[in-house]
Amino acid sequence: MSTATKPEQHMVEARHDSADPSVHSDPFKSTRQPVVDAEALGVNEKAVLRKTDLHLLPWLSFLYLLSFLDRTNIGNANLFGLSADLGLNPTQYSACLAVFFAMYVTFEVPSNMVMKAWRPSMWIPVMMLAWGIVMTLMGIVRNYEGLLVARIFLGVTEAGLFPGVSFFLTQWYRRYEINFRIALFFSAATIAGAFGGLLARLINLMDGVAGLQGWRWIFILEGIITVLAAIASFWILYDYPDTAKFLTPVEKQYMSDRLALDRDGCSHEFKYKFAKHALLDWKIWVFCIMYQGSLMPVYCFSLFSPTLVGNMGYTAANAQLLSTPPYVAAAICTIFAGWLSDKLRIRGPLVMGFAVLGAVGFIMLLASDIVGVQYTGLFLAAMGVYPLIPLIVSWSANNMGGSLKKGVGTAMVISMGNAGGIISSFLYPSTDRPRFIKGHAVCLAYCAMTFILAGIMTLYLARQNTIKDRVLAEHGTEFTAEEKVDREDDGENVPWFKYTV
Repeated sequence: MSTATKPEQHMVEARHDSADPSVHSDPFKSTRQPVVDAEALGVNEKAVLRKTDLHLLPWLSFLYLLSFLDRTNIGNANLFGLSADLGLNPTQYSACLAVFFAMYVTFEVPSNMVMKAWRPSMWIPVMMLAWGIVMTLMGIVRNYEGLLVARIFLGVTEAGLFPGVSFFLTQWYRRYEINFRIALFFSAATIAGAFGGLLARLINLMDGVAGLQGWRWIFILEGIITVLAAIASFWILYDYPDTAKFLTPVEKQYMSDRLALDRDGCSHEFKYKFAKHALLDWKIWVFCIMYQGSLMPVYCFSLFSPTLVGNMGYTAANAQLLSTPPYVAAAICTIFAGWLSDKLRIRGPLVMGFAVLGAVGFIMLLASDIVGVQYTGLFLAAMGVYPLIPLIVSWSANNMGGSLKKGVGTAMVISMGNAGGIISSFLYPSTDRPRFIKGHAVCLAYCAMTFILAGIMTLYLARQNTIKDRVLAEHGTEFTAEEKVDREDDGENVPWFKYTV
């Protein structure tokens, strides 16, 4: 039998090519040795990864771009008259911002559990279809109450996308490949920040069409685009490597087996106790707080950067244009940080470094009212805080064992971060013009908190790896596949699971 035939036959025995795509096989539970010799299998690893990237990342990034546009376009709409037309006072406007994040936080963990139990290729489009409809209807609200209710439903329906896709990508890529991919995916948020202002300015030119103000068309048109993308997603998205139609049978086995190198001995079954393990793991809660320390300044930037630039003396239209370059710089830094983190196989030190860069930006915004200094501060703040998002998400995911715990834990981290969005909604009220001292000071404090927690976690995880090395040395021989399966419910606590520092 040829080399190419053997793995195909073995894979059929292991259920890798199930006729039902909703059945996600579990190669990690098998006691066989994973087949990861690409040359022996006749697989070109780089070509397979490149093919996977092309089938997953562009569309997922586009979906997140739409998501970020839809949650933050209220800032652009407000710049073009939303509050004035609806008669909102600053407190009511802030409440409409905050209620989105309250709902977002509440539904992230349940959403990831549904996706784990069901199918990503179905759950993600269903979520998108729902929030696209809500977004479109937001364009016809007539008062504060209507806008508030629309933002509530937008938070509920959008909640699952970022934590869901972040978890989903960990089911395709190894631990030192994932950060670069999440960085590429998240860079869509920075592109959304840059593109959103330009798009809003163009759409606002429709002011008066069909008797509707320009800011209403921002919601309506962007919502319609989301609905169309959701419908297309039912045919474009995939579930997992073992059911992906774009992979050959041998490539399916190879992709699944190479993931087993990172996750062998960790259960991938749907057991509620794994969700409990995530909720009681103090390390995950530290990552939750750290993530909030980075995401809250990101939301401040995305919601209020046009306002901040406008307070430097520019018109609303020019403020939209001048808020774009910092986003471009942030996108470049985000992708570079993702590549460097995977290449060096480190997370914590880079988190600390970018937290310092963000802090310097907010110090400049606090320290001077000179336009050039403030604009430079905006650049540095964006370049510092945006790369932290994929770094912390991938760092936390790397250190969770088992797919359900990882799904729940990732959602916990991201939901706690989005709780920072509630805080960000009240940090830059119009009454604080023109310096916004309070907002900048809180963002600076959050950067400092992220730096300190990243340092503590780096030292702790390095120490735990030393202890695990000692246990392995005392054991004398490598743990067998049978021994690992016996301890599959222990997750990352087993001695052969190395933490990412």
